[in-house]
Amino acid sequence: MTEGVVDVDGVEQKVENNTWIVGDDEEVIVIDAGHDAEKVLEQVGDREVLAVICTHGLPDHVGAAIEVAARDEAVVAMHPKDKPLWRRTWPDTWPDIELEDEGVFAVADVELEVMTTPGVTHGGISLYCEELEAVFTGKTLLADGPGKLGGDYPALADQLSTIGGRLFTLAHRTRVLPAHGEETVIGELEPKFDAWLSGGLTRGAGEPEEEGPLTDGTRAARIRLNPDGD
Repeated sequence: MTEGVVDVDGVEQKVENNTWIVGDDEEVIVIDAGHDAEKVLEQVGDREVLAVICTHGLPDHVGAAIEVAARDEAVVAMHPKDKPLWRRTWPDTWPDIELEDEGVFAVADVELEVMTTPGVTHGGISLYCEELEAVFTGKTLLADGPGKLGGDYPALADQLSTIGGRLFTLAHRTRVLPAHGEETVIGELEPKFDAWLSGGLTRGAGEPEEEGPLTDGTRAARIRLNPDGD
């Protein structure tokens, strides 16, 4: 975990970020190199960094990406829709690889499959590793529910759609390894999904629950059961 300060709409906020390192004794992939390259590389040790993958383009997810990747001439990968966010931190560079849905990164004896999970940002992604029974969810899904940006949900309908349509299709035992906070498992979060759909994330204390469900089985308008649909 690393700590730093980010500017959200002109307000500085202290944040703590998880950086995940996947690999063996010889090579690794770094997921979300946050604020402190020295600390990340200390954990990597003398292992070769093959890639630095950014689940989002937000400053606290990419702040140390260039320095961590540069040590071993590794590539930096991010979804192209988050390039504008990337340029706010790194105005003179671009990521080396544009992530695509269902793309795969191999390291040691495991594979990381790219899952596009927009909501907090347009180019948010998660990385699923079947061999480790784990999914690295970035800011999309945290142990206490869908992640926010500056205390708000920028595109909650899209975020819930991708959580329900992608992440909650994984086995209940799958570990959820987010960019912030503690880990959990899919089985702990999936039962809360109906309450999120019914407005529980944005409804104030004491407000009545909306009537529902709708005819398609959801409880909120504009929620797409197919995140790739229109």
